[in-house]
Formats: sequence, structure tokens, C-alpha cells
Amino acid sequence: MKFENEFKKQIVPEWADAYVDYDGLKRLLREISCERQSRVSFGRSKKKPIVNGKCRELTSQPRKCQIIKDIENQVGDVDRSLQNDHLQLSKACSHSKFQEISEIEMAFLRKFDEELIKVNSFYKENVEAVTEEASVLSKQMKTLVALRRKMEVAPLNERHDSHAEVSTIPLSSTFQTPCPSGSVHLDSAVETDANYQHEQKESHWGSELDEVHTEASGNKHVEEVTTMENNQYSQEILKHVKVVDVFSSHKSTSKDICKSSKDDDLDVDQDGRSKIEEQLKKAFAEFYQKLHSLKQYSFMNLSAFARIMSKYEKISSKTAAKSYMEIVDNSYLGSSDEVADLMKMVEINFVKNFSNSNYAEAMKHLRPKTKREKHSVIFSSGFLSGCTVALFVATVLKIASQKLMEREEGTHYMENIFPLYSLFGFVVLHMLMYATDLYFWRRCRVNYPFIFGSKRGTALGWQEVFLLSAGFAVLASASFLANLYLDRDPSTQKYRTEAEKVPLFTTALILLITFCPFNILYKSSRFFFIRCILRCISAPLCKVKFPDYFLADQLTSQVQASRCIVLYICYYGLGEYSRKQNKCHTRGVYNTLSFIIAVIPFWMRFLQCMRRLLEEKDSMHGYNALKYLSTIVAVLIRTACELRKGATWMVLALISSVVAVLVNTYWDIVVDWGLLRKHSKNKYLRDRLLVSNKSVYFAAMVVPS
Repeated sequence: MKFENEFKKQIVPEWADAYVDYDGLKRLLREISCERQSRVSFGRSKKKPIVNGKCRELTSQPRKCQIIKDIENQVGDVDRSLQNDHLQLSKACSHSKFQEISEIEMAFLRKFDEELIKVNSFYKENVEAVTEEASVLSKQMKTLVALRRKMEVAPLNERHDSHAEVSTIPLSSTFQTPCPSGSVHLDSAVETDANYQHEQKESHWGSELDEVHTEASGNKHVEEVTTMENNQYSQEILKHVKVVDVFSSHKSTSKDICKSSKDDDLDVDQDGRSKIEEQLKKAFAEFYQKLHSLKQYSFMNLSAFARIMSKYEKISSKTAAKSYMEIVDNSYLGSSDEVADLMKMVEINFVKNFSNSNYAEAMKHLRPKTKREKHSVIFSSGFLSGCTVALFVATVLKIASQKLMEREEGTHYMENIFPLYSLFGFVVLHMLMYATDLYFWRRCRVNYPFIFGSKRGTALGWQEVFLLSAGFAVLASASFLANLYLDRDPSTQKYRTEAEKVPLFTTALILLITFCPFNILYKSSRFFFIRCILRCISAPLCKVKFPDYFLADQLTSQVQASRCIVLYICYYGLGEYSRKQNKCHTRGVYNTLSFIIAVIPFWMRFLQCMRRLLEEKDSMHGYNALKYLSTIVAVLIRTACELRKGATWMVLALISSVVAVLVNTYWDIVVDWGLLRKHSKNKYLRDRLLVSNKSVYFAAMVVPS
């Protein structure tokens, strides 16, 4: 694989702007090459005398030596300016005795300076950020060691009826790794090990960066000193740890785990301690992933600089790449070892304190897990898709053979049953679109498991979602064909009553699978979906997270599916199926529920926006709430128009719908997507594009509207 492709593949999307502009530097190199070729062509056209190779080599050799000497004399000056992030390679070259440096080459060197300054500054800022996080994790680890020791020395008969109260360092929200500005968590969710074995060894996590260096290098004397300091720190914490009766305390562990970091105390029993340990394991894993990303960032940028200078040396015929790369190697990017040392210390402490000295088990938690694509999933998806097509063809042939659409009785049957099964069609179509989204997110390297807050290794890929949609389609198609066979076939007339309940049984089966407590059919994803639904319902009462308003947004596009749910309530709840006639529109309950169900998704988004407006004090959330309020008005008027026919309602529905569509379309394209910006680098698009083909964005603007 070419380095350029590998470089683009390794770019962290959240840090894309902080990487060296490899394409821009290569573009300048191509211009330098074209300029030199034009010089050669122009020289030949003047018919200058030809000098043989040896003479040319002899005459150019002193000039090359002088160039190299001039460059090397500037390295010391640039290295001194490097301390303040002022890399002036182009200035050094301009002050040297370069007579062959053209304007394009100077532009290239200035670009090289700018990219090195940018990369060096970004890397330094993030190393400082992770160093601060290391200090926080150090205190947390020492506190946990002290808590373990206190609970282990407690009497056996009091261990189950007592809990420790730690008042020195809050253990609540600080057990979650802080995220300073400029830093990014990648694949932050970790699937923790529930079968944790208690570790009695002390933590040797150093609280200072110099301790990290010495321990990582294996200095035994300093390690002993560090251990003594940790012992003193733990003993200091133990002075503030006391055992109290759990029944005499008015605080509960579940409440304390959710307390703010501003609180001074935290009560922890055996279960609470296990939860804290899991949180700290997750924090260590997130921290390790960030360190791994920084290390990869440094390596890829150093490699890019080396490649660029090698190409420049080849094109310009100047053997100066070594001198240039000395500047890069002496920079903070090339000389800093803090990240590697911190990674080593995270591994050591995780092995000692969380995996019972089992290195392999520790690395399973710390190192990124690449989810393997199972061939069984792909095979099952294809098989179920084929079954869906076969069942669909069988259904069409069954309807055609009995000529249902040509008879009044058959038409009446289809009017009653088909709306019930349209619910499954809407859900299957939505799942297929979601699988398509996941596929393109993966192609564009969007880290959607981190964005949605999924546990590592549990986020569904597009293959799994497609498999579920195919299975769902098979179940719905088989149910419809069974209903058609039992109800309309002359040989099964005695089962006509049971046939009317087939859609209800199918829906009940799907709900049973969704809420199944056993670890089958992607339990973690099912329960994650249920939790998101519950948070959407209780929108104004809980903090709004990204998965919550993303799901609520998805539900706003399923108004027709929600009306099918109302039809189920009428058809089976009010006994319409027993009379084999659908007169739900004449029922007041159905009409009332039609109004309520249709606006619930938009009402949830409205409440979520109001909650975020109160919390974040951002006026954009208020405008977003007004957008959903206009949609609620439009949906109510449109529903009234469908139930109460009339010219007045028709005009009101048209006006409200047009206003809602215009407001929603403008908001989606301009605010949410950030498109249609005149002064952007990509005209009428945003500055940063994940998809190189710009026509995709213009097509996306047209399709939703």
C-alpha cells in the first residue's frame, strides 16, 4: 500500500485538521518539478553547449557542498527557535547562500514550517492534557488502593453490614476520565470484566511525570522510593476511612455514585466499590486509547515529514534532507517520550491492580479490539433476504390466484389487514436505511460507537442491522402469508377467527424478543435501545444525551408508523377484528389517539430542546424548539383535516405544512449539516467534508426535501 493511502487511513477524523497537509506539500513539490523541467526545456531550446556528466558533476560538487554547509549552519539557529515553536526553516534558507532557491521552493519551505509548527503545537498541547489526566488517575488509583485495604482488614462479621466512608478525595464523578479541550476519546466504551478478582498489591502509579520516566526505565532505587511515597499517601487516606453501620446512615451507594465531584464525602459498600472499580477500569482504557492515538499521530506525521523531504531532495537535487530532518527530530514531536512512558505505566498498573497480574487479560481491555466480520452473519443475511423475496412472490401469487382485488370481499379484507402489516414495512425500511448509514459511516471512518456511547465490541455494524431487518422482513412476510392462507383458503375456514389474531401475535413476538432478558440476539444493543426510549419519554426529567435526541429525531420520521399503532389499539382493543370490518375512523377514541400519537415524537424533541436550553443557555436550542413547535401545529392541523373533511381545514393544513417544511428543510441543511455556506473552502458546502465527491452533499439536500 502506498504511504499516502496508509497516511489517510490512519488519520483520526476528529484530528484531521491537525495532521500535516501531505497533499498540499506534494502539490508544491509537483510545481517545483514542473518548474525545473521547464528550465531544462528552455535551456535546450537556447542550444547551450552540452557538458558531459563528469564535468557537470565536478562543477556542481563545490556548489552542493556549499549548499549543505549553509543549511547545516542554520540548524543550530532553528533548533534554538524551536523551543518557542518558531520553526523558521524557510527563513534560514533565505539567509543562506542559496542562489538556486526559487519562489516556489521558498513557498514549499514556508509551508513546511507552518505544518511543522501546527503539528508540534497540537501534539504538545495534547501531551500536556494527558499528563494532567495522568495526575488525576494517579490520585484515583491511590484512593482505590486505600479503600481496598480498609475493606480487606475489616472484620469478617462486619464486612457485609458496613461500608467505608472516604472523605479525603471524592470518588464519584472523578472516576470518569476528564476530557480537556483539544483532546478526543476514541472507542471510549469498554466492555468490562465482571469476574474481577480482588488485588492486594499496592499501586505503583506515579503522581509526577518524572516518576513515570524512572519507573518505565526500570530504576529499582527510584521505584522503592515511589512505593514508599505511595504507602505514605495510602496511610494518610486510611486515617480518614471509617466503618459505619449501613442501617444508621441515611445515604445510599446508588445516590453517592451519581453525586457531583463537588461533594466532600462518598459512602461505598462492597457493591459500590465494584462499580467504582469498573468505572476506573473504563477510565484507564479510555486514557490508554488516547495515548495510543497520540503515539500514532506522532509516528504518522514524522513519517510524512521524512517522505516529503526525501521527495524534495530527489526533485531539487540537493542532499539536504538530513539537515532538515534534524530539525524535525529535535522538535517536541520527534524528541518527546512522555506518551510512550505513560503507556508503559498504564499497562503496568492495569496489570497489577485490575487483572490479577495477568498481562494478556489486561491487554484485552486496554488495546483496541477490531471487531471481526463473521461470515455467518453475511450468509444468514443473504439467506433471509432470499426467503423474504420468496415469501413476497408467494403472497403476490396467492392474491392473484384467488383474484382478491377483483372481488368486493377480497378488497374489504385487504383494506382491513394491509394497514396492520404496513407497520412492519415501515420498521423494516427504516432499519435498512439505518444499515446504509452505518455502512457509509464506516467507509468514511466515522467513530459512531464512541458518538453513541456504546460499549466497545457491542455496537452493531451494518451487517448485523441488515441481518435483523432481513429477519424482521421474513417474520412479517410469513405472518402475512399465513393470515392470507388461513382467512381466504376454503380448506381453512374454521381458522378464520384465529387468522385475525396473527398480526397481534407477530407484534407480541417482536416485543417479547425486544424485552427478552436473556443474552441472545444482541442483548446489549436491545437494552441500550430501551434505555434511550425511556429517556426520550422522560425528556424534561433527565439530561439529554446524543443517542436520545438522535432516536427522537428518527421517530419524528415515523408518524405513519405511529398511526398504525393506533390502528392496532382500535382493531384489537375495541374489538373491530371480531366484526371483520374496520370502522375505527368513526370512533372518538381512535380520533383522539390519532392526534396524541402523531405529535408525541415532535413533543419529545421539543422538551429535549427546552431542557438543553435551560442547561446550556444556548439560544439555538430555543430556535430548534420553535421549529418542532411549528411541526406539532402542522401535524395537528393535518390530522384534523384527514378526520374532518373540509376546504377550511385543507387550506390550513396546506399553509402549516408548507411553513413547517420550509423551516425544517432550512434548519437541516444550513444549521444541522452546515451546508450552503458561500464563504466556505468548498463553495456552498462546509469547510470540512468527509466524502470527497461533493455531488453527494447536493444530492442529500434534494432527497429529504
